[in-house]
Amino acid sequence: MDWKIIGHEWAVTMLRQHIQKSKLQHAYLFTGAPGIGKRTLALKFAQAINCTASTMPGAPCDSCRDCKQFEAMQHPDLSLITPEDVGGKIKVNQIRELQHVLSLAPYQSKYRIALLQGFDKANANAQNALLKTLEEAPPRVILLLTSVSAENLLPTIVSRCEILRLRPMPLQVLQEELTQSWQIPAEKARLLAHITSGRLGEALQYHNNETLMEQRKTHLEDMNILLKSNIRDRFSYAESASQEKQELHFRFETWLSLWRDMLHLHAQSQAPLINLDWQQDLNSLCHQINIHEINEQASAMEHALAQLETNQNPRLLTEVLLMNWPKI
Repeated sequence: MDWKIIGHEWAVTMLRQHIQKSKLQHAYLFTGAPGIGKRTLALKFAQAINCTASTMPGAPCDSCRDCKQFEAMQHPDLSLITPEDVGGKIKVNQIRELQHVLSLAPYQSKYRIALLQGFDKANANAQNALLKTLEEAPPRVILLLTSVSAENLLPTIVSRCEILRLRPMPLQVLQEELTQSWQIPAEKARLLAHITSGRLGEALQYHNNETLMEQRKTHLEDMNILLKSNIRDRFSYAESASQEKQELHFRFETWLSLWRDMLHLHAQSQAPLINLDWQQDLNSLCHQINIHEINEQASAMEHALAQLETNQNPRLLTEVLLMNWPKI
């Protein structure tokens, strides 16, 4: 009967109480960094609301038909809204189709559930369209929204939702959890905790996907080489690296993590390093690039990631970024 949610026990307690006291809200907003567990918690909440074999309100059995269908995201009363393509937006036509579905009575369960993943990717028209549903929510409908941050949404949407701001786990706690519950060797668990900054879902994704770890290593090595390369070689790299947008986004995030680590080292900050396995290279780079340049490049990386989300030309974006990197 346990929700099996690690690191967000306070949120589980609150949501369970809403069910037990019959105080369900018509909309919930789960915020937090990617891989922190927003979708997992939202789906478990949907199970707890609609479980037909529970012996106690708010405690899903995980084995009845409804629980299994919600876990697999294949329940007839679950509507899933995501961006239409990688790096794309949630559009107004998706919200209008959702509104039609939500106007119908639940087919199988007590409540219809709408899970709107990454709603910070919704365009202005889509957000305004959803606002009408939030203001006049149909009976027996619960909307579950996820977003990196509440600040990325219209204030009028946020004000109509119960907000759960999910936070990363302490690194030591995550390391112990990975070691004890998933039998991951202590050294690898420590590295995963640092790479993911305390996000369990992200850590498990890295653990289960060795290709992801290899890609990260390649991107870090590429950055080290590019800092020593001339403009021509950097432009050549930008042409090949910008072919696949999702991969470029991961590349940019990896590079940003290295700039941030350099910033912490230069400033002698007590913040834990992300790229724990690259400390020797980081120390070397810090001796060759001053803190003002590092801060400037970290800001430029953050700007580039934001621009990538707005469908800017990926190749041009990468060329401008690399052109302004210092040469060591």
